[in-house]
Amino acid sequence: MESTISLKEAARDYELVRQNLDYLREHWREQPSLELLAERNGLSAAHLQRLFMRWAGLSPKAFVQALTIDRARQLLRDSASVLDTSYEVGLSGPGRLHDLFVTHEAMTPGAYKARGKGLTIRYGFHDCPFGKVLLMMTGQGICGLAFADAGEEATSLIDMQARWPEAEFVEDRAATEGPVVRIFNPGRWKAEQPLRIVFIGTEFETRVWETLLRIPMGRATTYSDIAGHIGNPKASRAVGAAVGKNPISFVVPCHRVLGKSGGLCGYHWGLTRKQAILGWEAGLATGGKAA
Repeated sequence: MESTISLKEAARDYELVRQNLDYLREHWREQPSLELLAERNGLSAAHLQRLFMRWAGLSPKAFVQALTIDRARQLLRDSASVLDTSYEVGLSGPGRLHDLFVTHEAMTPGAYKARGKGLTIRYGFHDCPFGKVLLMMTGQGICGLAFADAGEEATSLIDMQARWPEAEFVEDRAATEGPVVRIFNPGRWKAEQPLRIVFIGTEFETRVWETLLRIPMGRATTYSDIAGHIGNPKASRAVGAAVGKNPISFVVPCHRVLGKSGGLCGYHWGLTRKQAILGWEAGLATGGKAA
């Protein structure tokens, strides 16, 4: 029984957990699963979970989450004035490149109020580093980007279609494949060939989404900071609602908005995905290679 293990067995178990903690510290951006760790160690997932709880006091998943949140807090400490900085100076590195890579325009408030009437939106599902991605385009540019877990594609599509219920939706994977490749391949980010996006929202939402584009890669900001930058410092709650309704995830980086304490807060497409995206970007911003 586990309660009667020998000192030799205890030392062996502790060393195994220690090695795995080191592995997770090095690979947390990849969000390793319990099953992957168990396979690496030649153990069952249940047995490895018990070892972690005994020697570390938390599960491998909880340990990875703690590392991710710690990184998020560090981002927030390092970037309390990130919006001030990005408004004033040109930032070097991948963050600035991403800013230059994306150009945007907004539809008129009247077009938004028409709930998409008269619009033809082409869409397609594709693979990306963070699961399935749904891309939506009008003739003017990308108007929607959403994520989906395996088997949940229909749910994501319905969610996005509900934003513009009067539009005509046409499945067209051939048209949406090229932009997806560009979006998730930093080697294809070129300022001279910007990615065109189109905001379809209220005037307030559009101002919030435009401000999100000012947050450089590898940095983070808060709802209150965004509210201050759009000239309405008391509108943090409304800003939070607009961030949550961002229709062009990842490209318009709502995942870089954190709580005041540095907590990850919510994310329409799941906190695990938000953690993974932040880790992916942190690797790029520090000179690493994205998976």
